[in-house]
Amino acid sequence: MKDVITAGVDGTPESLSAIRWAAEEARLRGARLRLLHAWALLAPEPASHPEAGQDQNYWTRRMMDEAATTARARFPDLPVDEVLVAKEPLDALHEAAEQSDLLVLGSRDLGPVSRYVLGELGLQLVAHTVSPTVLVRARQDSTANEGAGEVMVALSLHEPCEALLDFAFASAARRGVTLRAIHGRHLPSYAYNRGGGVEPIAAEQTEQDAREDLAAALEAWREKFPDVRVDDRVVLESPAPALLHSAADAGLLVVGRRHRDRHRLPGPKIGHVVQAVVHHAPCPVAVVPHE
Repeated sequence: MKDVITAGVDGTPESLSAIRWAAEEARLRGARLRLLHAWALLAPEPASHPEAGQDQNYWTRRMMDEAATTARARFPDLPVDEVLVAKEPLDALHEAAEQSDLLVLGSRDLGPVSRYVLGELGLQLVAHTVSPTVLVRARQDSTANEGAGEVMVALSLHEPCEALLDFAFASAARRGVTLRAIHGRHLPSYAYNRGGGVEPIAAEQTEQDAREDLAAALEAWREKFPDVRVDDRVVLESPAPALLHSAADAGLLVVGRRHRDRHRLPGPKIGHVVQAVVHHAPCPVAVVPHE
């Protein structure tokens, strides 16, 4: 554990929401909050403290001061580091993720069209960071109960999910909330009759099999985190809609992303389920890399 939470800063309302979320997470973890702004054209640091009108980085420093004030206003005793980096944002944030337990980024909220807008930078970071990345949308009521609600984790059960479950259970434990474990499963082709209807017996058997698989995946983690209440659910529909239909009242949605070659930054790829939730989930989304 590095005991560092890094939040990207760019002066937008979205990044302020990310800073507030990151500050709360740092408080819960007993970690430092690192506020990072990267711009390749930052002026070199002067030898002495310049006048405000002569400081080429004046507006950048003012933005960082606002970010730090936002964090300290809620948690005055939280250790906060302000870091300005003269690099391309992608490179700087990618390096910061390797040095952090968590990278937190803001994502734009389009109001009634409930979705995230992720540019090329955000997509590449989500696809390639070695540490979990959390995406936080801006809120009109940004001071009200950010992070409230259950932690929800999406489980495919077709691949290892230890890192995903570790993150989800630990997040629920820190917050003292219920962990909602969701598994969406397609009905097999033989569950449909010639008229397009569903055979009840086949559907019941599919659901029973899925419940047994889900219970087996959660068993060891229930024992490791005995104080975390677990609400495990099987939904007989495609995984992405199953998650989105269940996430309306969640405080955090945790999804997994398979590790890829972290040195191949061009052409980021994330699975269709992750793609769907980072664009449409109504709550912060944590993307956890796993083997």
